[in-house]
Amino acid sequence: MGEETKAELWEGRVSARLIDTKAENVWSLLVQDFCSVHKWLPSIDECYKVEGVYGQPGLIRYCGTTRTSSSDGSDEPITLWCHEKLSEIDEIQRWLSYEIMENNMGFKMYKSTFQVMPLEDGDKRGCEIKWLFVAEPVDGWKFKDLVWYLESSLQAMGQRMEKALQSTN
Repeated sequence: MGEETKAELWEGRVSARLIDTKAENVWSLLVQDFCSVHKWLPSIDECYKVEGVYGQPGLIRYCGTTRTSSSDGSDEPITLWCHEKLSEIDEIQRWLSYEIMENNMGFKMYKSTFQVMPLEDGDKRGCEIKWLFVAEPVDGWKFKDLVWYLESSLQAMGQRMEKALQSTN
């Protein structure tokens, strides 16, 4: 008959700085390619629209990756997947929020926001991508593991975006 306690939430933020890459160009990649995030995140094999209108809250994407399972010794490929819903978007402030819906990765609640901010460091112009998140603890994960995954993913994403944008100039 004790009081019900609210589960601890994991909250954090990671960021990546892109030198000589304009915030508006990175922002357009994030918004226009919301359903093509596999182009930017190396840990995602495929991503596509499930339902909704591109660039509008309510848009749902599928993200999946196939891995070889060694935990049961079978080495059978398994697909880890989730449906992510675009919750909010602010074109002027350059941020978008999304949340994980159905998934087989153990997430009960996960909400995230990407924001792209312009930077001015002396003679250099660039931008910073911020990835903020709040989640219920995930079975089999430690908080630091999730932060490491997001940090390394964002660094790789930033590098891929810089390369793609440089090749269009």
